Amino acid sequence: MRILLTGHRGQLGRTLMPLLASDHEVEGIDLPDQDITDRQAMQRLTDAFLPDLILNAAAMTNVDGCARNPDLAYRVNGMGVQNLALAAARTNAELMQISTNEVFDGQSTAPYREWGPRRPINAYGQSKLAGEWYAERLLSRFYIVRTAWLYADEGRNFPHRIIQLANERGALQVVTDEVSNPTYVVDLAEAIIQLIKTHAYGVYHLVNEGSASRLEFAKAVLTSSRRAEVPIAPIRSNAFQRASTPPAYTPLSNSAAAALGIRLRPWRDAVTAFVNAAGYLR
Repeated sequence: MRILLTGHRGQLGRTLMPLLASDHEVEGIDLPDQDITDRQAMQRLTDAFLPDLILNAAAMTNVDGCARNPDLAYRVNGMGVQNLALAAARTNAELMQISTNEVFDGQSTAPYREWGPRRPINAYGQSKLAGEWYAERLLSRFYIVRTAWLYADEGRNFPHRIIQLANERGALQVVTDEVSNPTYVVDLAEAIIQLIKTHAYGVYHLVNEGSASRLEFAKAVLTSSRRAEVPIAPIRSNAFQRASTPPAYTPLSNSAAAALGIRLRPWRDAVTAFVNAAGYLR
């Protein structure tokens, strides 16, 4: 299969690239060389490469940045997907769009299923919903893969920040009223590889099993990295001044992929694997 992977320098793209390349012909693109908001450039690229699948891991993921500049967020996360969907239609390719738990409003009392009503409450979620909308309406062969609280061995993400602050300050404050699925990028990438093989198009929730508050996530990171002695003070999210308002409760239920036999391991096991891979044991 010929796969065009957008955002190949991001934390998901970096993980996917070698896994895909072992079995497929893969072309990776990212800023500043290629920009998914440039429709003509995407058409030229796909006309030349003729992918069987466009896997869009490119996005504006800075949620506070999206709140400060919603027009840019929509241009990247919405119209960028429109450009890729049109290019996929033009070349008869499949599209896999990576989306987010933040398309939901956080008002549920149970994990969100794939078919649940989407009511994003912030600019990031709204822009990602726009991307889903374009994929659904412009194509018949598409996957929408929602994930949550993604972290990787490298880059800027929550567990790295927790360990950094624990080392620097010796004490932490972490919110208790945000709940979702901590998801290790290695597990997400492997699940995506499995899903691609099925050609079972639709909407999927690919997250590590189980949910946690930010506080529980932080405690697991510290315990796994042998820093359990670092004290953590629980606080509410309104204690922080932020441009964006995250939805409070957005665990995702893996119903559709599980029906295909695709499951990700429990989130605590994934945290332990991350700590070992990132070299945080001391």
